Amino acid sequence: MIFSPPAVLLGLLLSACAVPPAAEAGWQLVWSDEFNRDGAPDPTKWDYADGRVRDDTLQFYTRDRAANARVQGGHLILEVHREHFAGATFTSAGLHTQGKASWTHARVEVRARLPCGRCLRPAIRMLSDHLDEVHGPTCGQIDVMECVGFEPGVVYANVYSGGFNPVHGNGHRTKIPLADASETFHVYAVEWDRERMVFSIDGKSTFTVANDHTGVQSWPFGAPFWLLCDVAVGDGQPDIDESVFPQRLVIDWVRVSERR
Repeated sequence: MIFSPPAVLLGLLLSACAVPPAAEAGWQLVWSDEFNRDGAPDPTKWDYADGRVRDDTLQFYTRDRAANARVQGGHLILEVHREHFAGATFTSAGLHTQGKASWTHARVEVRARLPCGRCLRPAIRMLSDHLDEVHGPTCGQIDVMECVGFEPGVVYANVYSGGFNPVHGNGHRTKIPLADASETFHVYAVEWDRERMVFSIDGKSTFTVANDHTGVQSWPFGAPFWLLCDVAVGDGQPDIDESVFPQRLVIDWVRVSERR
C-alpha cells in the first residue's frame, strides 16, 4: 500500500500511540522488547547469528559488536558495513530468540524501518524449534517480512514447508507495494492458529494462507517457532551499490501475543 503524506503522518501517530496487544480483547502479551535501554541487545531475550551462516550471501554476522548490533535511542539497530572482516567483505548482524523464546499459534508484531540498497535483504522470520533436526524448509518457515534490495518499493510475505517451497517453485508468497518502507516505520505482523496464517502491515491484512489439512509436509506450523531479524548482503545478485553503506534495519519494538 502506498500512503499519501497525510496518511503517513497519521499512521506514524497511531502506531506510536498504539495500545499494546495485551490490552486488546482476547489477546495476552507474552513476550516483548521495547528497546528502552541503550547498549547491547538484552542477552536474556536475544542471541546472535554468528559468522558465514548463509553460503549464498556475502556478509559476516558478528557477535557482541556494537557497530553491527546495538540498542540506541529507543531502537534496535542492525547495521551493515562495507569492510573486510574475517574473510568477508561486509559485516552485518542477525538477532534471534532461538533457545530463549518460541511460540505456537501466536501473533508476532515488529515495528521497523528497512534499509535501502541493491543486494540488501532485510528479513523478519519465524523458524521452527526443529530446524536443527529437520532443516528448512521442511520444518516450516514464516517470513513476516522480506525485502529484496533490487526490487525497491515492495515487501514480501512468505510461507514455506516441505510441500510448498522455493526449490519446487510453489512456495506461498505475495508481493506487497510499500513505497516508503525505508523512510517510515511500519508494523509487520503475522497471526496464526490451527487453521490459517494471516499477515498484515499496519493492521491491514495483506496475505492469508490456509491449512489444507493434508499433513505436516504442508502445515508444520503446530510446533513452536522462534524469531529472527537480520540483514543479508548479496543473495545471488552481483550488482552491489557500494555507495549506500552503511545501512540500517531499525526496529522500534517487538511484541508477541497469545490467545487468552
